[in-house]
Amino acid sequence: MEKKDRFTSIKDIISSLLKDPSLPFNPADARIWEVWDEAVGPGIAGHARPSLIRKGLLRVEVSDPIWLQELEFVSEDIREKLNERLGGKRIKKLEFRLSSG
Repeated sequence: MEKKDRFTSIKDIISSLLKDPSLPFNPADARIWEVWDEAVGPGIAGHARPSLIRKGLLRVEVSDPIWLQELEFVSEDIREKLNERLGGKRIKKLEFRLSSG
């Protein structure tokens, strides 16, 4: 047996892990961070960032109370734009919170 035959590539290991249905998250949901700026535009992106996505709930950290209130009013539009870019109904609900830092 050659030395290289005893090792599995990190790519194969990660790929196999990400296909595991018992994971507590859906790896496809990670795309939210890739599409956020384009979906919401620079104005919102400058004041709000996704912080967590789990089971269709997207938590968004917002810079100040005024933006938090404003985003509540347009949350359905944001959800639709995100889902369009993610290619499905990945986001079912948005939850806005003031950023702690």
